[in-house]
Amino acid sequence: MKKQLKKKIKASDFDKSFDEGKEDVVQHLDLKSAKAQHAVHRINIDIPAEILQKVDREAARMGVPRTSLIKVWIAEHTDRLAG
Repeated sequence: MKKQLKKKIKASDFDKSFDEGKEDVVQHLDLKSAKAQHAVHRINIDIPAEILQKVDREAARMGVPRTSLIKVWIAEHTDRLAG
């Protein structure tokens, strides 16, 4: 089975085609590798200093930002709850 190659186009030409609406720009997109963007909501939470210090130590040990670690932990926990 032959793989169909997408027509290459410069970003400026893509933008112009999109803005003018003269051409269907979808033909230039690789939809198989496209990923959906999830809506993001900002929250503020109060955490006791002792717990935050433990989170910071673990984040430093892993070499990741605190917020990334917290998001992973929340995702893991909610996945476990969902079964």
